[in-house]
Amino acid sequence: MNSLGDFKLDQRMLRYSQFVPKLYNLCLSLGFEAGKIMPSRAFCSDENQGFPIILIAKHFGAFPFNHGRVGGIVATDRHGPHAHHGEDLVIIQASHVGYDPEFKSFGSYCRLQTHNCESTSDCGKIAGVSEWYIKEYRFACENIIIERDGDELLATIDNMLLDERRSEGLLLELGKIIEVDEVGGYSPLNVRSTSKQFKLKAEFALNFSTLEDGETQVVGGALSAELFSFKRNIIDEDEGHDHLERNLLPKMPYIVTSSTPALLAAQINSQVEFDRAFRTIMQDDSYCGKRLLFISGINIDISPEIGQTFPLTKFVPWAAYYQDLDGSTVIYEQDELWDLMSVQSSDNPDQIDLEQAIEQMEALEEIAVEVKDS
Repeated sequence: MNSLGDFKLDQRMLRYSQFVPKLYNLCLSLGFEAGKIMPSRAFCSDENQGFPIILIAKHFGAFPFNHGRVGGIVATDRHGPHAHHGEDLVIIQASHVGYDPEFKSFGSYCRLQTHNCESTSDCGKIAGVSEWYIKEYRFACENIIIERDGDELLATIDNMLLDERRSEGLLLELGKIIEVDEVGGYSPLNVRSTSKQFKLKAEFALNFSTLEDGETQVVGGALSAELFSFKRNIIDEDEGHDHLERNLLPKMPYIVTSSTPALLAAQINSQVEFDRAFRTIMQDDSYCGKRLLFISGINIDISPEIGQTFPLTKFVPWAAYYQDLDGSTVIYEQDELWDLMSVQSSDNPDQIDLEQAIEQMEALEEIAVEVKDS
């Protein structure tokens, strides 16, 4: 799991009502000018991302620019327009995941606007992308049968899992599962109509040391992430339909074997998007000579109860990139970023009263819009 980075969740969560004013005050501490900051968000399009957007507007005094595509992908072709809409600039990127406080589980969210307040997948894009991989993994878990025959442990593997010519599917790391023969190949002990039987590799066989002679069981969770990979036909197009799937594919074995796959997928996507987007920001001339803070993390959408208008959304920061007027830059890793956020006040004297602002607009004299004939 080290390849996924040291992404901490415990003691790294902030309620959005705390996070956004702290972020605003962090911006001021970096020299940003109040009233001249143009925030932008790269969130998924789900309705439960609306509450964070409202809070961003409230504390920064401007409705945030839309920098996001479905799944929390950063729309890098929008850098230029964003840069032109403010003197100082902030971008908040976050993939999101639902949390059910009753069952203490990640990946679902109670939709109060549905007929029976149904709990559905959250983020739906991540769930939709992950579904095929989860099915492939479950098939493998149920179609590799482990059997003890005297002193030997054997594996009967479905032929489909042994077919390396497949254009898509789960591919086993056979060298970590079964013994190789004298010439370095995988000669089956028995060939059956839809499967083949092999002797288990000694290290892997330790997982099944308690099996009695003649007893069998499916491989199940012993098929860990290091023992397989996925092959998938994905259109190689930046920010296209399959962009999120491309982000997740290299780490899919970890996602499908995780006890919290939706949470891990959201985490991985934000990590990949931060690394990708900050490089595009550095190379975009539109941001030259501007102050800019790009912060990335995940939004945890806690399902609301009946009568509760908005979810209790929490933000987990991952990393941030800061660029000053003179072009100097710094990257804040998670612990550094957390320390910076922690010392900021959650009081924001510059926040706007949304109700008062709306009332003020309603009280203004009507302005007639004139359309002249061409």
